[in-house]
Amino acid sequence: MGDTAAAAPTRKFGRICVFCGSNSGNRAVFGDAALELGQGLVTRGIDLVYGGGSVGLMGLIAQTVLDGGCSVLGVIPRALMPLEISGASVGEVKIVSDMHERKAEMARQSDAFIALPGGYGTMEELLEMITWSQLGIHDKPVGLLNVDGYYDPLLALFDKGAAEGFIKADCRQIIVSAPTAHELLTKMEQYTRSHLEVASRTSWEMTELGYGKAAAEEK
Repeated sequence: MGDTAAAAPTRKFGRICVFCGSNSGNRAVFGDAALELGQGLVTRGIDLVYGGGSVGLMGLIAQTVLDGGCSVLGVIPRALMPLEISGASVGEVKIVSDMHERKAEMARQSDAFIALPGGYGTMEELLEMITWSQLGIHDKPVGLLNVDGYYDPLLALFDKGAAEGFIKADCRQIIVSAPTAHELLTKMEQYTRSHLEVASRTSWEMTELGYGKAAAEEK
């Protein structure tokens, strides 16, 4: 009884948003990581929100989650459909007008965020979710799947920013990173916000997350 009472509660996510590349990278380890993460979501019964593409790491994780019996929601700007969807789409696809609307809708639909290896777009999505957490727009965990040290330089830059006084020490803890999907999901389930947000959620126009003013007033 004592051990059960002392155990930390597990955080349950209904949907996790995964940011990742529309290409597969040059090494098989990246695809393996996407498969492992997809299988980890399925094992936990977690649905996927992602960028809507059917190619690269995006297509790989989406198909893995869908084949595993969980739902998949892809959010994609109309302009990118010819570039990122090859053949049939994976799961449900929501078409939006631009990149800002894409990120806002993905954020609104998700309980947490994970970035797989990717390029400028993936990093920009990751950094915006970190920034929104810092500002207090959301309090959802933000995870980084650091496959084979891919994100070591970015993590080192965050450390440099903290050391030089540009990133507050408590805000450096916003990002949760791990080298494997299993370890990352476990750490995210145990995540508790420890930083002081710039402003409370009620101070923000919640249209940032697609809620609209009515929903903001309810909160």
